[in-house]
This record gives sequence, structure tokens and C-alpha cells, in this order.
Amino acid sequence: MNSIEKNNAETKPLKLVLAGNPNCGKTTLFNQLTGSKQYVGNWPGVTVEKKEGKVKNNRGIDVTITDLPGIYSLSPYTPEEIVTRNCLLNDDPDVIIDIVDATNMERNLYLTTQLAELGRPIVIALNMIDILEKRGDKIDIDFLQKSLGIPVVGISASKNIGIDKLVDKVFEVASKGKYVEVKNIYSPETDRVLRDIEDALEAVKQSPYHRKRWTAVKLFEGDRVTWAHYNFTDVQKKHIDFHINEVKLAKNIDREMIIADERYKYICSITQKAVRRSKPVGCITFSDKIDSVVTNKYLALPVFLLTMLMVFFITFGPLGNLLRDGADWLINTWFAELVSNFLVSANAAEWAQSLVVDGVIGGVGAVVSFLPQIMLLFTLLSLLEDSGYMARAAFIMDKLLRLIGLSGKAFVPMLMGFGCTVPAVMATRTLENQKDKRLTILITPFMSCSAKMPVYLLFISAFFPDAGPFVIFGIYLLGMVVSVLTALLFKNTILKGKNAPFVMELPPYRMPSPKSLWLHVWDRLKDFLVRAGTVLVGATVLIWFLQRFDFGMHMVASADESILASVGVFIAPVFALCGFGDWRASVSLVTGLAAKESIVSTMSVLFSGTALSTVFTPLSAISFLVFVLLYTPCVAALSAISREMNSKKWTAFAVVYQLCVAWLASALVYQFGTLIMNIVG
Repeated sequence: MNSIEKNNAETKPLKLVLAGNPNCGKTTLFNQLTGSKQYVGNWPGVTVEKKEGKVKNNRGIDVTITDLPGIYSLSPYTPEEIVTRNCLLNDDPDVIIDIVDATNMERNLYLTTQLAELGRPIVIALNMIDILEKRGDKIDIDFLQKSLGIPVVGISASKNIGIDKLVDKVFEVASKGKYVEVKNIYSPETDRVLRDIEDALEAVKQSPYHRKRWTAVKLFEGDRVTWAHYNFTDVQKKHIDFHINEVKLAKNIDREMIIADERYKYICSITQKAVRRSKPVGCITFSDKIDSVVTNKYLALPVFLLTMLMVFFITFGPLGNLLRDGADWLINTWFAELVSNFLVSANAAEWAQSLVVDGVIGGVGAVVSFLPQIMLLFTLLSLLEDSGYMARAAFIMDKLLRLIGLSGKAFVPMLMGFGCTVPAVMATRTLENQKDKRLTILITPFMSCSAKMPVYLLFISAFFPDAGPFVIFGIYLLGMVVSVLTALLFKNTILKGKNAPFVMELPPYRMPSPKSLWLHVWDRLKDFLVRAGTVLVGATVLIWFLQRFDFGMHMVASADESILASVGVFIAPVFALCGFGDWRASVSLVTGLAAKESIVSTMSVLFSGTALSTVFTPLSAISFLVFVLLYTPCVAALSAISREMNSKKWTAFAVVYQLCVAWLASALVYQFGTLIMNIVG
């Protein structure tokens, strides 16, 4: 290579992919490599999430990295495996970064052997090397990379150890563009058959040279996708089948199991020599000791409920209230007065002052003042997720979810519903079973999303200031109970079918890194802030206008004469049995269809200077919160439901069902509560 060619090779854009098993630290490494320079979309033609970003480097080279879905193998069964396989085969990345959990090498290296057979340049990122060393174990990295024929770099993604060395190695491998040649994985008998298949591939001139071994292995395994792709003659097919059957008869096991068995023998032979353990395999670890309590048959569910109650107490107790009061003073008192004084000194029109102060600042500020509490909730939930506890929660819930016709895998999107319904509904795409997917989508909106939190906090501060954590806990619990009852109803009627199997690996407990934690929290906060700056501003301006003018476009002296009041009065009777038949409450619920935070901003404008207690009682306030919890989610969530359901009828059914459940539950709470109060009184 001359100097000009070398210079071009060093400055051309690079395309990397990050592959690995679930829970190997792949996302943490992706965050370290890209920082904030990342974006999320969907793979073309499929609904599996695609995460891409730009790798930070000081070489002035444009480096794009794609975070492939976490998988255990490249067998094309699940949507994630299909996406990963297609990306690796068709996109031809310059380098594959294979992240391997150093604490569980035997399982992780199975995928490595498959990646190596693709022939692409590979670098192994041996992650959690710090945890391994803390246990007193050691890995001979030189022996490992010599045995595999693949460069290996020890890293700790969570502590940012070895990341620069990894990036340097990736650039080095990319500049060489050297294909990996895998040797000595298989027995002589199997290897001979694979070489025969490679010769057949050479004859049909279809498989790239560097991919012949991968293709040969897939044909040996009987991979239908691969067999359908190659135009073998009948003679070639018979020749390949004859040799495969020879090995099958000799080993007396399934052809796919032959490959898996020989891979694991190869992996074990390497790891036994490369890994020096201070303790024998199978000894009780720190994670095992914790799991003996948190996954205990009798203690697991109480521990989970207590954990969630503690999260709510921290968020909505004295600490959370202090943060909220501080933000409320800063926005709705100090900033509002500052802007109001400025507008008065600038001789702004009275309507302009009202629009800016009462409309925009009053409406949006009422929501944003709850931001510190919402951020605190996101932080605590991210801590539980990153530490490994939420994986245990899915395991704990599997047995309960099976009673309602779902598997523990459905718990993941349900849990995400506490953050936002949109990604929660999108997460159902990982459920292979169509029955499970539809049932999960139908019940997920009952999980209280963070957008409803400002509504709860508004009413709690007005009616239940001393019982906030318990009210919130009760609301969340009610959402889960309604989800369970819905699932029980549908699993025996419109969504009958067998339960899907559930297999989940429980990762070791880890201390989340501050950077990873912040990226998780920021990812959730972004949507909230974007809506506050767009949807809520537009909604508050519109509500202010509709409240101040009548149908003749004349400014009214009283909001009761406005356009909004006319519309609200028409809707209000529907909610009379629920205890909140006031037109302002009805209008607030309608605006909540755009974004649930709009309920607070609308009420802030409509009830300006008026206490909520003039319209609501503590009982009707609870009834209102129940309706907010259960009724149709926002437009964005409905759009996601429509996409994932891929059916207008199912989407319409979901909307109607949620509205009916919300109204019925709210009316029952109010009417039954009124009956009890009359009896007691």
C-alpha cells in the first residue's frame, strides 16, 4: 500500500457494529463510545429498535457505530437475531466489536465463534475485567487472543477503563482490514464435511470468500434461510447431505447439536487454560446471597412492593416535596413576577400580559415545577434497572403473569409503561407470540406513565399533602390490578392461546456508572421537556384564547361565557356520576388526549386564582385521579398502539375499552365512596 492509499484508508469513514449477549454491558460501552452523539430509530422494514451513534475520537475520522440487539446466537428465530444476522451479512461493517462478559466467558464466546466465522475483522472487548479481578480471578489475554486468532482488549465499560485502548485497537484492525480465519473449532470428521460444502459453494460462485465457513456451517446445521439462498444442483445437494448424514450416524445426534457440541468443547478447552480462578466454579457469590432473599419464594413479592413503596416515599415524601416547592417558587413566583414587571414597564397590553403570565408561564410552569420530582423518580428507577434488580422483578413476576396468560417477558414493556407508554408499547415487538403482544399492548396503558405524575401531584398537594406516597402507591397498584383483571378477561375470551416460554438470564448485581445513569435519565427527561416546550405551550395558548373569547370573537368578562365553557358544559354531564361534572374538569380531560401534562396546564389556566376545592372534594379528587390513570393515553401512544397492533379494529377496540374502564372505575369509586360516607355519617 503506497502512502496515498494508506492516508485514504486512515481517513475514510468507518462503520462499526457492537455485538454481544444480553446483560454483557453492551449499552454501557455504547454510551462510553458515543456519549450524547447517538440516536434511536427502527431497522428498515422491521420494528426492532436501531441505536446508532458517532464514536468520539481525536483522529478526525467519521466513525459510526451501530448497537445490535443483544442475542445469544445468530440462529434466525427471534426478531433480534434476524436483525443482527442481516446487518452483519448485508451491511459489511469495517469492524465488529464483540463485547464479552469476562465473568461468563463460556456462554459469551459461543456467539464469538459464530461472529468469527463471518470472516469480518473483529475486536473482542473483554468487559467487566475489574469485577473478575476483584473476585481474584485472572485471564491470560495473550493466550486467549492467540488461541482465537482475534485481538482482545480488557475493559470495564462502567468505569471507563480500557476504552481508549479499545478504540486504538479498532482503528488498527480497520486499517489492516484483515479477515479472521477460524481454525480447529470442529472435529476432523465435521471439518472435512464443512470443507466439502465450501468446495460446493465455490462451484456455485455465490458465497464471498471470507464467508464460506459461516455459510458451510449454516448449511450443515440445516438452516432453511441459508439453504433457500443458494442454487445448488440436485447432485450437489445429495453430495452435501450424504456427508452430513455420515457425521450424524457416527455421532448419533442432531446435525445442529453436532455444531453446538463441538463449539462448546472448543470454547471450554480455551477457557480452562485462559482463566485462572481463585474459587471453584459453583461457589456462592455476592449476587447469589442477595438473590436468596429478593427471589425467595415467599419474600420476593413483599420485597418488590416494599422497594417500590420506598421509591415513592423518597420521590413524593419530604425530599420530593421540598424540590417541587423550590421549583414552583422559582418558576411561578419569582420568574412570573419578573416577567410581569417587565411587561408592565414595557406598557404591554393587558391581554398580552395575561397571555404570557397566566397562559404560558402559568400553564407550562405548573407542569415544569414538578420536573425535579419526576427526575428523582426516573433516577431511582434507573438505579434499580442498571443494578440488575429489575431483571429479578421480571423473574419474580413470571409466575404471576402466567396466571393471566402472559410470560415474564411481558413484564419488561409493562415496567417501561411507568416511564412512557410509547416505548412500552414499542417494546412489545420483542414478544414473538402474537397473542402475548396484543394482550400486553391492551394492558400496558394502565401502567401509570410519568406524564400523569404532575396531575397526581397537583391533587395530592391540594387534598392529601400528608399522604402523598401512599396515594401514589395506591394509584400505581390500582393500575396493575386493572391490568391483571383485563388480562384475565381477555385470556379466556378474545385472546385465547398457549403461554409463550420464558427464559431470562439474571445478571450479577452491579453499581451503575454515573454516566450511564445520567444518559438513561436524560433519555426519559428529553421527551418530557420537548412536550413542555411544544405541545404544552401550544395547548396553554389555545386554552387561554378559548377561555377569554366567545364564538363571536369578543373578549368575555367571565370564563363561563367563553367558547371553552360552551364545549365543556356539553361534555360535563357524562362525568356527573363520577363526581366531577364541572365543565373545567371535563375540558382538562379532553386536552389530556394531546399530552397528559396538558391537564395540569389547562387547570392552571382555568382555575387561575380559584382553589380546586371549590369544584372537587377529596372523594371526587380520588375519582378524577382514577379516571386519569385509566383513560385513553396520549395521541403519540395511540399512534404507537396502531403501528404495533397493525390493525385499525384492534386500535379502536383499545380506545373504547380504556374509556369505558376509566369511566366505570371512576364512577364506582365515587358512588361507592359516597354510599360509605352516608352510612358512616
